Amino acid sequence: MPTRRYDDSPGLGSLYARTVKATLRKAEYEPDADGLTLELPEVVIDQDHLASYREVTGFAAGPALPVTYPHVLAFPLHLDLMSDPSFPYKPMGIVHLSNTITQYRPIPLHADLAITVHSGPERAHPKGTVFDVLSEVRVFGELVWTDSTTLLSRSAGDASAHASLLKDPALDAVAWWDLRGNLGRRYAGVSGDRNPIHLFKLSAQAFGFPRQIAHGMWAKAAALASIERAVGLPDAFEVRVDFRKPVLLPSRVQFGYSPGGSDFALYDEKHELTHLVGKLTER
Repeated sequence: MPTRRYDDSPGLGSLYARTVKATLRKAEYEPDADGLTLELPEVVIDQDHLASYREVTGFAAGPALPVTYPHVLAFPLHLDLMSDPSFPYKPMGIVHLSNTITQYRPIPLHADLAITVHSGPERAHPKGTVFDVLSEVRVFGELVWTDSTTLLSRSAGDASAHASLLKDPALDAVAWWDLRGNLGRRYAGVSGDRNPIHLFKLSAQAFGFPRQIAHGMWAKAAALASIERAVGLPDAFEVRVDFRKPVLLPSRVQFGYSPGGSDFALYDEKHELTHLVGKLTER
């Protein structure tokens, strides 16, 4: 398995340019389960950046990193992986289906992190091909956090393939969130994810959306921040979310969770459309 190591996080500007180029290229390669691994062996937390992330997602200040924050640190490596010439799928147009994070223990604010990213083997899906981008975070060699981002590359698909989905929980709303039209731009500023579908109405319409949509990982972070404020989060847990329907911006949404926060979901204002469902399991 080839490995590319960085002394610093790769620049997002050049990565986005490469992403566009990768989307326009011809597919001249076969998927490889033993593909490229990317390493960022020493990441020092920028406390100002962390504060900005907390502000836009709703996480309160504390002695440990928000559970979703390492995903932001790994994102440049995700983009680097998917825009590399060896990557078997065109990166633009890929659909984010779900995300699973496992926190083995809280990560201290001032810890130096080592991050690795690679892709998992492909599998059939009714709407194309599914694969995972897998991230790991270590502190002094100890595995403390993992992330599996499940993505769909659309194609003819396999109608007989099984799509693994979380069950929809029956939840009442405990909070109503009024989401402003600039939320996608605010989250893009801290996450680095400047996909045009999140930024402006016109740029989103170019990709078939009526107006800009919220980032899925913002929705996951905001949900967990809300649960943390209300009932707390365990030190060690796994949390998966499935992204069902895009959250258009601006909009008003309902958020609900079960006692203890093990099941949660995000709905539209009328509680008729499900945007996100989540499952939290203590380890």
